[in-house]
Amino acid sequence: MIGDSNRDELVLGKTKEVLRKRFGYLLTLQDASPYLRSCYQQGWDGNDVLFIRSSPWMIVFNGNRAAKLVLIKGC
Repeated sequence: MIGDSNRDELVLGKTKEVLRKRFGYLLTLQDASPYLRSCYQQGWDGNDVLFIRSSPWMIVFNGNRAAKLVLIKGC
């Protein structure tokens, strides 16, 4: 997804159910790696998030809809 210029369109505005169907599975914060959980705590703490599979792509939700797609790296 890094090279996909339309990646936001794949995610933003979609419900958790739609995203699970598209990507197969999404990790909760509790199931994410310690590194991803640490990065989450540096600026995203308190937000409802899911991670696309075991990748560094974090989806931030506003209610049940995806509001932001974030690539977690170098935190």
